[in-house]
Order: sequence, then C-alpha cells, then structure tokens
Amino acid sequence: MRALSIAATGMLAQQTNVEVIANNLANMNTTGFKEQRAEFQDLLYQNVQQPGANSSDSGTVLPSGIQIGAGVRTASVYRITTQGDFKNTSNPYDVAISGPGYFRIQQPDGTDAFTRAGNFGLSPEGQIVTDQGYTVSPGIAIPANALSVSINAQGQVSATVAGQTVPQTVGTLELTRFANEAGLKAVGNNLYLETPASGSPQAGVPGSAGYGTLQQGFLETSNVNAVEEITSLITAQRAYEMNSKVITAADEMLQATARLGG
Repeated sequence: MRALSIAATGMLAQQTNVEVIANNLANMNTTGFKEQRAEFQDLLYQNVQQPGANSSDSGTVLPSGIQIGAGVRTASVYRITTQGDFKNTSNPYDVAISGPGYFRIQQPDGTDAFTRAGNFGLSPEGQIVTDQGYTVSPGIAIPANALSVSINAQGQVSATVAGQTVPQTVGTLELTRFANEAGLKAVGNNLYLETPASGSPQAGVPGSAGYGTLQQGFLETSNVNAVEEITSLITAQRAYEMNSKVITAADEMLQATARLGG
C-alpha cells in the first residue's frame, strides 16, 4: 500500500522541519545568527493515465489523467539573511553591521571565514580578534598605551594614546559582500565559508555603495522571531500527527484485508 511509504516521507520531512525550528529557537540569543527555513518538494509521480492522453478514437483527451504522488522530500534549508535588531553594550570593541556585509576573519589555518557577529576583543599583541581569538582582517593593532578607541560608521579605527590629544588612525575595518548570501556554508562559531553557490567575496569600505555601515558599542541580535517559530512548530507537529494517522489508517485497512483473506 503506497499510503504507508507516502506518509513515512511526510513524517521524515516534518522531523527535519522541527529540527530546523529547534535550531532557530536555540539560537535566539546568538549574536548575528540568521534563521533558517526548510523547503520541501513533492516526489515523482506514477502516471496511471497520462494527462492529455487520448481517451477515445475520436480524438478526445483526458483533461487531468491519473497521477499518484510518492510523497515529499526536503529540497533545501534556506537561510534568511534579514537584518537583526541592535543591542547596546557600550563595549568599544563590539561592532554591529547596519546593512549588507560581513566581517572577514582569518582562521588559524590561514583561510578566510566571514561573520556578522562583531563581539570582538584584543589579543595579547593588541590586535582586534573574535571571541575565539581569530584575527579580524585586515589586522588592526591597538597601541598598548591607548586610552580610548573609536570606530566610526565607515570603519575607521582611531586610538587616543597617553600624551596626545588628537586620536591617531590605526586602521580601517572592511566589509565583504556575496552575490548569494544564502549560499554561504555555516561552520559554527558564528562563521561562514565561501562556496561556489555564494559567489566570490567582494571587499569594500563600510558606507560605500552596496555596503552597510558600522555601529560601535552595539551588537546585532538574532533575527529569529519567536512567535513565528512557535507557530511553525505547532503546524509541523500537527502535520506529523496527521501523517502518523495515515499510517495507522493504512495499517487498519491492511489488517481488514488480511482478515478477509483468512
């Protein structure tokens, strides 16, 4: 009976859906996190009668035919890259991106990763680094005797050192854009990697055409909407239950058939 396998695919699809929703809710307080959405596609169809096939010798055709579907599958888990809200931290090394762009991060193996999480700090050498200690490109060092640090909307980093009244510029933070942000590969630690689907990274100065600006002392929060996620969770749960009821009904029908055969 096809209903058993069809309903099984529905249960597997909703299981994936719930897992995606669970990950979104688990990361509600993750800095710079972008929510995901599971997308589904119907499977192949068995054409018992092809739509448009001849239904008589006089040339009439079937208006719809008979097509029986094989169920559903998960087509993709799409990342939604809308802007998150801002949270004021008053930490001079916290930087939020307002608009498009990612910070470029140099990993320990020398490869580049990208992030929206701007909760930065200083390394023992005074370089601006992530909370994992990875260097924020292009590699900006803050003087050891710096009294204060300012980062303007265009990414220019200035430090006021002891004995000087005029801040000195120590570097400029850059932003990187991708043609398809949803194609980036998430690897954890708030980091993404370039893929053939994302396109090549395009570096630029914050505030220039097509790039966002920076906000010092703020962090971008997760863009997860808790109410929407709970609603989606309830819908997924009900869909899972209905598919399980189909399996129960199909099982009862098979039992009835077996009893007739006995």
